[in-house]
Amino acid sequence: MKNNTTVMTVTLLSLVIFCSCNKKPESKVDEVSEEKKEITSIPAVNSLTTSEKVDGWQLMFDGKTSNGWRGFKMDNFPSNWEVVDGTLHMIKGADQTEEQKANKADIIYDKQFENFVFKLEWKISEVGNSGIFYLGQELDEFKRIYHTAPEMQVLDNDKHPDAKKGKDGNRKAGSLYDLIPAKPQNARAVGEWNQVEITINDREVTHKQNGVKVLSYNIDSPEWKELVADSKFPKLNPNWVNMATKGYVGLQDHGDDVWFRNLKIKEL
Repeated sequence: MKNNTTVMTVTLLSLVIFCSCNKKPESKVDEVSEEKKEITSIPAVNSLTTSEKVDGWQLMFDGKTSNGWRGFKMDNFPSNWEVVDGTLHMIKGADQTEEQKANKADIIYDKQFENFVFKLEWKISEVGNSGIFYLGQELDEFKRIYHTAPEMQVLDNDKHPDAKKGKDGNRKAGSLYDLIPAKPQNARAVGEWNQVEITINDREVTHKQNGVKVLSYNIDSPEWKELVADSKFPKLNPNWVNMATKGYVGLQDHGDDVWFRNLKIKEL
């Protein structure tokens, strides 16, 4: 009996050692799989994810061409803008050639929208200023899109003097320019990308900056009319308060280097 017990014990130990040696390192494989999933789930720049395509999003910029874009009140894409490194880049005025200066403009996407969600990313230069317009109109009497359209401000908050003008910070990044300040003020530093999401649905407008809702308003409300009446816009266009209907999305030429990418829109 003693010998049999010893043999059985040795056999069991051998089986345990064999199983242990041949057991797959499940935890490491799982970790690698999860890491691989995380890497492959990062969306490519200037593209739509599968879920966005299913959800009805439209890509507005392919990162390679200016297709779909033209100058405000122009048939062509103005030469003061360029497509470079996967961005729409507004060339600084001081760096423009004489030909570029003669063919300069804000740019618009060549389709009008009314109810939508619009996303993009922007990056501003030091002491830079620009803007994102929506519901803009092309009318004979107005040369620039800001004469007809609300603007989400794009700005170097630290060094551009416009950050200290206006009221309560309503000319800082993310704000409805000269009307409603972005709160909280969460714009990133010069040279870093900022994410924007603008939603317009049944006259209700929301600005999000870097994933945070920073303001909202109703285009037809008494508060809206009071804000506009107390701003600079009636001097530019007496009917400005009534202009925000179906219109164009636009990007501003303010004479400073600014970059835009990942432009996409979903109609509601």
